Amino acid sequence: MKVHFTKALNDLGNRLSEVAARAENAVHAAAGAVESGSPEAAFYVIHHDRDIDDAEIAIEEECLKILALYQPVAADLRRIITFLKVNSEVERVGDLAVNIAERVEDMTLYRERLVDKPDFNDMVYQACEMLKKALDALAYHDVVAAAEVIRQDDAVDQLHQSNYGKVRDLILRHPDEAQYYLDCLTVSRCLERIADIATNIAEDVIYLESGRIVRHRHEGEENAK
Repeated sequence: MKVHFTKALNDLGNRLSEVAARAENAVHAAAGAVESGSPEAAFYVIHHDRDIDDAEIAIEEECLKILALYQPVAADLRRIITFLKVNSEVERVGDLAVNIAERVEDMTLYRERLVDKPDFNDMVYQACEMLKKALDALAYHDVVAAAEVIRQDDAVDQLHQSNYGKVRDLILRHPDEAQYYLDCLTVSRCLERIADIATNIAEDVIYLESGRIVRHRHEGEENAK
């Protein structure tokens, strides 16, 4: 029974890693669509979000099946509950990628008369790096890497605050492009939320591996030691 249970857990982790990779790719594709102004690329992200949704449902059903069949306790129960939570968080990343992609069609209307635009490259890189690192920490039971993700969140928050200030100034200077800059603010906010989700996953990893609850604490990295 233990052998079958261990295999079921490993398979579940692999499936979660696969859907997480899809969600991460969706974020990159959506950000690329914003950069290139490609409605076709944006539509691809929106259209394929259903794949992530379906995978999330399948993983949730598998988690519930394992809970009913093996009735795990202690650390094993904690791991499955963590998989359930992370699965939901990954699906939200896919939704945020869609939110970014949905701005593209509107933003392309302003490209010919655009005076200035924010650069999201650094924010995309950091948010996606955090997400990948958090998911790797889950896969490899790495509390130290999870704590690093939590520390990184402040940098993405600062980038979002900086974008907010830039958008405010740009709207004042170029009121005719106000809608474009509001769309930019939505993109920034979605990326900031993706970094928050990565932080949530990292906090779950620390709880899973150490039993310490670090959510809502700034000193989470210290508690992980």
